[in-house]
Amino acid sequence: MSEPTELTEPAEVSGASPLADRAAELDAADPLAPLRDRFVLDDGVYLDGNSLGALPAGVPDRVADVVRRQWGELRIRSWGESGWWTAPERTGDRIAPLVGAAPGRIVVGDSTSVNVFKALVAAVRMAREDGGADRDEILVDAATFPTDGYIAHSAARLTGCTVRPVAPHEAPAALSARTAAVLLNHVDYRTGRLHDLPSLTAAVHAAGAYAVWDLCHSAGALPVGLDEHGVALAVGCTYKFLNGGPGSPAFLYVRGDLQERFDSPLPGWNSHAEPFGMRPDYEPAKGAVRGRVGTPDILSLLALEAALDVWEGVSVEAVRAKSLALTDFFLECVAAHVPAGRVTSLTPAAHAERGSQVALRCADAGEVMRRLIERGVVGDFRPPDVLRFGFTPLYVGFADAERAARVLAEVLEEF
Repeated sequence: MSEPTELTEPAEVSGASPLADRAAELDAADPLAPLRDRFVLDDGVYLDGNSLGALPAGVPDRVADVVRRQWGELRIRSWGESGWWTAPERTGDRIAPLVGAAPGRIVVGDSTSVNVFKALVAAVRMAREDGGADRDEILVDAATFPTDGYIAHSAARLTGCTVRPVAPHEAPAALSARTAAVLLNHVDYRTGRLHDLPSLTAAVHAAGAYAVWDLCHSAGALPVGLDEHGVALAVGCTYKFLNGGPGSPAFLYVRGDLQERFDSPLPGWNSHAEPFGMRPDYEPAKGAVRGRVGTPDILSLLALEAALDVWEGVSVEAVRAKSLALTDFFLECVAAHVPAGRVTSLTPAAHAERGSQVALRCADAGEVMRRLIERGVVGDFRPPDVLRFGFTPLYVGFADAERAARVLAEVLEEF
């Protein structure tokens, strides 16, 4: 595994920068550059799309139609006439090609946390159905986003399991006949490290357990290959690289051959085989629909559906290629502009281990980020000392990367 990298090349002298000229050339040759016009942006540098994606330009008018016409005029008729009822699966089918899934395997609704809970409990239940009555352990990424850990502990209490934190690369060695489920992050939210989904999934399933992947920092940023790699269950948010808006609903993936066995711990009327039958007994619907619970949040869901229009004609492979080029170039600019020893990259240099963000360890990181934002370069800060810069290739360019590195150097000179 790659270790943190100290960026030690000498800083450039002030004045015209050859890197700025190169950035302009790279932007001029970038086939994805025109996509920037599909978003609402200002003159700043927005590098926080790994927390909240920028607003797609077509969303406001679409949401206005939902509010004024579909809700305001059609009212209850919109469940059928405007397609509200089928929106969770329809939107899931639009996300599917971005994460390598076939139609009918993703449903959109609820939050990431709720979907992690559904997936983990269902995974434990399936592992025990397979004959693993003694499977009473859930392995969890030791560096996971805190909520995933909270949910894992709750799922463990419900199912009579224990939780054991492990580093993702150590998960294969930690697997045993007791392991029921393994919850892993595809990309580490702090460092931007990309974990080896194919090999880890294979190891988990070979041990008789079920892999549950959190795709929050990879969906819409890089190829995932859920079907190709046989992933059992996956969840992800839609407000980061998918640009669905603040609090937009998350998604749940259930592999095709597991859908009839998916036993949700949150059965609701929306996932019932006869939702309007109002029967006291629960019978799950067929397919991905059984991942639904209650009435979907239509305003957020349809805003997300509109946001996904920006992907028309765009391949995830092209996005990944630009992401790697952008992060390579940003790290090069940081090494050139920033005085030696002032920052250390926590993000792996190897492309196979890198997501679509760069994390820099820096003294006084909180104050440094505050000043960067004041100067129009928006990233974010993770305690105690990490500056995070997210690169969304649909709207971030190479000139943005060079400017961010140059402004970072200017800010650090003030300390």
